Amino acid sequence: PATRRVCRVVDTMNYTFQFGVLAQYQTELLAGLWLTIQLSVVSILLGAAAGTVLATLRSASGRVVRALVDGYVELIRNTPFLIQLFLLYYGGPLVGIDLDATSAGLLGLAVYGGAYYAEIMRGGFAAVPRGHVEAATMAGLSRVQTLRRILLPEMALLILPAAVNMAVVLMKETAVLSIITVPELTMVITGIGSSTFAFTEAAFLLALTYWALTEATGAAGRFLERRVAQVRLA
Repeated sequence: PATRRVCRVVDTMNYTFQFGVLAQYQTELLAGLWLTIQLSVVSILLGAAAGTVLATLRSASGRVVRALVDGYVELIRNTPFLIQLFLLYYGGPLVGIDLDATSAGLLGLAVYGGAYYAEIMRGGFAAVPRGHVEAATMAGLSRVQTLRRILLPEMALLILPAAVNMAVVLMKETAVLSIITVPELTMVITGIGSSTFAFTEAAFLLALTYWALTEATGAAGRFLERRVAQVRLA
């Protein structure tokens, strides 16, 4: 055993990265990257839209609707995304929801993100000064007009940092979709690593790519935050 450990240390010290092995799979890598970006963008948009609707229902509906929304949010937030994905993909056909892997993964991400975005939106609504809402009411605005002209614009700037953070989380969660054979970046790169035995190179490339994607998302969020602030001040 001691001899094997010494040999392993020596092999590790002499190891050189062979990224050229992965270069011959450019087409597959670009296809996986493009699918990951598509899944990320669509799931973020769907999740944010669902969260906005749910938060609005919470603030403007009756007790029963609020209880249903609260139940959905708590159920999704208190269970792992992987379990939700398994139930949707493998258990969905039992209740008539028969989706292919990519559709099931996208729906799973949207449902998962919607619950968290609903909480972000709820916090945004609560952070808007109560006096602004009362002033809108005194001015004769209806609840819908108050929501559209007061709550949503003021909430947008308040929730942007948390919303961008959730967008990063959803982008990284696309890696979980490889478990149900969605051919996104993680599945493509791990498959290449298994077939070429370049496991370290594949893992390093995967980590580097996700780092670049999350940095780009964060930069876009900071730019959007500045623009919203400028519009609000104007």
